[in-house]
Amino acid sequence: MSERDGTAGEPTAEAVRAGDEAVFGELAARYWHELRVHCYRMLGSFTDAEDLVQETLLRAWRARESFEGRSTFRAWLYRIATNACLDTLSSPARAREAVAADASRHPGRPAPADVTWLQPYPDELLDLAAPDEGGPDAVAIARETVELAFLAAIQHLPPRQRAVLILRDVAGWPVAETAEALEMSVASVKSGLQRARATLRGRLPRRRADWAAATRPSRDELDLLERYVTASRNADLIALAALLREDVRQAMPPATLVFDGREAVLDMWRPVLEGEGRWGEWHCLPLAVNRQPAVANYVRRPGETSYTAVNIDVLCAEDGLVTEITTFGPELLPLFGLPLSVESTVTEP
Repeated sequence: MSERDGTAGEPTAEAVRAGDEAVFGELAARYWHELRVHCYRMLGSFTDAEDLVQETLLRAWRARESFEGRSTFRAWLYRIATNACLDTLSSPARAREAVAADASRHPGRPAPADVTWLQPYPDELLDLAAPDEGGPDAVAIARETVELAFLAAIQHLPPRQRAVLILRDVAGWPVAETAEALEMSVASVKSGLQRARATLRGRLPRRRADWAAATRPSRDELDLLERYVTASRNADLIALAALLREDVRQAMPPATLVFDGREAVLDMWRPVLEGEGRWGEWHCLPLAVNRQPAVANYVRRPGETSYTAVNIDVLCAEDGLVTEITTFGPELLPLFGLPLSVESTVTEP
């Protein structure tokens, strides 16, 4: 049994109940990153997930005397985190968001714009949740469960169904432990999982069935990203058009705007890149987000001395072409350790 899945290296229940702050702090640091990924799946928002990890550890500290050691400390934290997320999802504000997301659902394949609170997750922080790609905890960052399409799709599940799906199909918990953690019957867990899987089949891209258990973008995807970055830097609309599949879609959460089809996307880009109204000189940096290729876009407008952040484009690719672009605001760039402005002396690699 691994240290993360079992009790190796964990203190005894007596030590936890005794309230040793140093012991508790070491455990909190050990599981912080994977708890954040778990909360992120539940909530779809990176910033909300950060808050919920803090809330989880605060609840765990207050309830430390209730830890009996019948499960691992890790499993106990997951139980607390899941229920903290469920409490958040039951709030009136979140309930209204969920109703609005379903009401604004776009026809055809689901769009991330339907989930207005969706945020990206930097790959380098995903790595911290499972530093050993070959280890048993690599499931924590499996690509098929952190891609934006999956995250957006599961946000449409009722919260308890979502929790069942994540604990059973993502974390791999046995049905009995899932039922205990969620205070549900085994029969209810099985029923909820069946309904959740059926819902996802109608919302996830068909190609998901062909995904490998990868944790990195493929070489082909990275090559496509390089061409996308070069074309963006050069404001080359013709080169960009050649990279887009005919039915490409661009979504822009938190706005519910969706541009369907290559021509619609190009028509939206054209005034920014070409003509008298073009914004200026572009500087673009490749990123790794949710195990997908991405790019941070900056522009230096005429008369300005620095490049100002514009947005983050996260790409979904298939057969060498971009099939979906999810565009996030520049305010999220600090999550990636990137500035909101870059001096104009920068040179492109």
